[in-house]
Amino acid sequence: MEGPLFFALHNLTEEHYEDMFAAADDLAERIRALGQLAPMSMADIMENSVIEDLAEVPSAGDMCADSSRDHERVARRLHALIKLAGEENDPVTEDMATARSAFHEKASWMLKALSAT
Repeated sequence: MEGPLFFALHNLTEEHYEDMFAAADDLAERIRALGQLAPMSMADIMENSVIEDLAEVPSAGDMCADSSRDHERVARRLHALIKLAGEENDPVTEDMATARSAFHEKASWMLKALSAT
């Protein structure tokens, strides 16, 4: 990406990446604590993903809008997990999913605000 938003977007997306990278380990540990194996290959991860790659290199505004939509998709999936965890009387997973959803909703809001510039 290039342009006047480069520095701001670089810093923002780096913060998002670092948060999600750390969360991946916590989520994998929770999956193991529940007696399951976390996805181990990129193929497994991509097969179950709600995120789709763009066909072309986007402008800064389009990248923000697309990333905002991706965060919204993940948040909606986490909302479904929160409901399921509650039905299964699993407050630990419910709390983790709630915290992750809050992160993705905030990230979406921030990126949406930038895409309007």
